[in-house]
Amino acid sequence: MSARTKARKLALDILFAAELREERPTDVLAQRGRPNQDELAEFAHSVRIVEGVQEHAERIDELIATYATGWTLERMPAVDRNILRMGAFELLWVDDVPDGVAVTEAVKLATELSTDESPRFVNGLLARLQQLKPSLSL
Repeated sequence: MSARTKARKLALDILFAAELREERPTDVLAQRGRPNQDELAEFAHSVRIVEGVQEHAERIDELIATYATGWTLERMPAVDRNILRMGAFELLWVDDVPDGVAVTEAVKLATELSTDESPRFVNGLLARLQQLKPSLSL
């Protein structure tokens, strides 16, 4: 498993926990403590994702709500909601992660951690955002 894949899993854990606890993601991140030397690379990317999702949360949720046909944010499973937030952040605000990688990694997380229908849903929504990316105001 690559360092960035591990970083995405850690970021998802933090975002999910923050939502359940009704805390700011960066506060949950701070509670985790400092990583050991072997975890530094993945931890740095996790921090970037968590901080980015928190910074752009309002716009990310607006985009998800707009393009999630037939689903409200509240009705989505919490894990899917947070996978979509991470994927949207990487897709729209992280230039050094190729769009296809952002989508693929989000789909892999959904496959591993959510329902049987979730990977297709995550793929479809993020692919739509990828398609619309040039016209979205961020």
